[in-house]
Amino acid sequence: QVQVSESGGGVVQAGGSLRISCTASGGTFSRLAMGWFRRTPKMEREFVAHISRSGGSNAYPDFAKGRFSIARDNAKGTMWLQMDNLKPDDTAIYYCAADTGQYYGSTRPSDYAYWGHGTQVTVSS
Repeated sequence: QVQVSESGGGVVQAGGSLRISCTASGGTFSRLAMGWFRRTPKMEREFVAHISRSGGSNAYPDFAKGRFSIARDNAKGTMWLQMDNLKPDDTAIYYCAADTGQYYGSTRPSDYAYWGHGTQVTVSS
């Protein structure tokens, strides 16, 4: 059973940066397609970014393009989301998701079998 865990959330001022990380145990890290989602007052699970098993392919929704960057280091078993120029609307619980049944990752929460408990990101104005 794969277990996923996030870290690195916190409070940051608008315009600032934050990096949140994700690790996974109980499986081969390089066989996991991975993604980030967030829960806001308006959306239960909003797609933020996803990355392929190798790290060579990724995708973002419009609000994240140019501000957020997803990457992974399979040798270290870590995936992270670098968030720059943060806005108060980015305040949310951020969840890491993983799945062994796909290569590239997906924008749909239902495509991921494994989820972390989430990490809170708060952006103050």
